Amino acid sequence: MAWVADTCLLIDVAEADPQFGVASANLLDRLRADGLVTCPVTYVELAPLFNADEGAQQRFLHNPATTWLEPWTMADTREAYVGWHRYVADRRAGATARRPIADVLIGAFAMRFQGLLTRNEADFRQVFPALKILTP
Repeated sequence: MAWVADTCLLIDVAEADPQFGVASANLLDRLRADGLVTCPVTYVELAPLFNADEGAQQRFLHNPATTWLEPWTMADTREAYVGWHRYVADRRAGATARRPIADVLIGAFAMRFQGLLTRNEADFRQVFPALKILTP
């Protein structure tokens, strides 16, 4: 079963981020044998990094052996539905910070895989308490 690589880790590696690049690359390398998957939302989020050059983006994703062709499923939609409800309820109660829906969609997608690789654990933990999350 594969791991879902969050957008932040891929950006860290692509930009050779001086603070997070090495640690993010090491986490991806360590779990590469299990398989790495990119959520369709992450694929979209990466567009600005590659100036919407899909060829360059796909070559980069192929380099860390990350598949970007995994489809969004109805099970993902159901997880996102429940996750978004949980987030909005927490937000209305003042129990969570503002978060983009992209994080909810990525977390929902990751629920059907082994888990999520991210350095932003807190962005996902409250919305998806059962999600296995590994950080660099």
